Amino acid sequence: MMNYEQAIALLTSKGRFFIDLGLERIKQVLEELGNPQESLKCIQVAGTNGKGSVCAILSSVLTVAGYKTGLFTSPHIFEYTERIKINDVEISKDDFCKYLSIVVEASDKCNVTLTEFEILTVMMFKYFYDNNIDVVVLETGLGGRLDATNVISKNLCSVITHIDLDHTERLGDSKEKIAYEKAGIIKPQCPVVTSEGYEAIRDRADELDSMMLMVNPYVEPVFANSLVLKGIQQRENLALAIAVIKYLFKDIDDNTIIRGLMRVKHICRFQYVKEKNLIVDGSHNPNGVRVLNENLNLYYPDKKKRFIFGCLKTKDYKRMLADLFSFEQYEDNQPEIYFYEFNSGDSCTFEQLRDECIYFSKKLTSINDIEFSEDVLTVVCGSFYMLNELIKKEWVE
Repeated sequence: MMNYEQAIALLTSKGRFFIDLGLERIKQVLEELGNPQESLKCIQVAGTNGKGSVCAILSSVLTVAGYKTGLFTSPHIFEYTERIKINDVEISKDDFCKYLSIVVEASDKCNVTLTEFEILTVMMFKYFYDNNIDVVVLETGLGGRLDATNVISKNLCSVITHIDLDHTERLGDSKEKIAYEKAGIIKPQCPVVTSEGYEAIRDRADELDSMMLMVNPYVEPVFANSLVLKGIQQRENLALAIAVIKYLFKDIDDNTIIRGLMRVKHICRFQYVKEKNLIVDGSHNPNGVRVLNENLNLYYPDKKKRFIFGCLKTKDYKRMLADLFSFEQYEDNQPEIYFYEFNSGDSCTFEQLRDECIYFSKKLTSINDIEFSEDVLTVVCGSFYMLNELIKKEWVE
């Protein structure tokens, strides 16, 4: 059997890493494997921002409550194994290799070339099926309607988190169009829980006779104060997760929910690293940057700040920079600004970011060039690709 390094090389090899939304390829391979996804009980989560946090909260509470819980998320920060977990424990590297081999063999039999994300999705379904999972918490990768995770024909419920403009080249150039794609995860006569009232979501729920639970982003202080994740955006995420738990799992009491909230793990989402006086935040779209700014103003209003930023050139980086470094916000206290080019052909160059920033900036080549101190709050934000290269795993675990 191949080792882990060989498995990653195969997974990321030429011809396997591309985005091609659609369900026909993955359906063929899953059928070859006996359609393991149809035996799983899934909570399916889509949205522009917040879906990863909602999944992390749900997984933690369900695990504490005694359910054998599968969690599938993306992207990873350090290792591909982060994407597939049972009771918060990552799939082992040996099992990762084993299930990759199973999926590659099945796709070869079908004469089908899967995308990287499709391979991981099939691996996850087969792995969870073989391990007799009670509940799967399933985060969509991109969009919803044509996302590989949407190959399931039914679910326990759908969850749609905050919707904003992102991936507009694939999902549409308006929030309503994007909402239509997210609403594609709603299944016939299966409830949908959301705080978004877009017509596309309501119409899809009505069409499929699916009950729609609209959630107010208020949560009881006893829950809000127990959640270890910080940030104003977590109020809405927490409200959605608690609504799902209370609707689907009547056996889970408030004390169990509180214990689950106290042990949620979701790294690099407005995460403070005390030893470095460092904030790490994967704010990789305009809405994420706006929320990051609100959180910085709420939690660290008077702190001198140093920013390290990098993002994909396919993102609306001009708008992100305008929001992150507004003149009004830093008129009297300009922050240190560093831009970082990560090892991807789609990374913004230093020059692209520098030319759009109203303040002086420098190019960063290594995190070792930064002197962390108690006097300056360092904020590393932007693409997960950048976080993978700059942030050390032991800092955030």
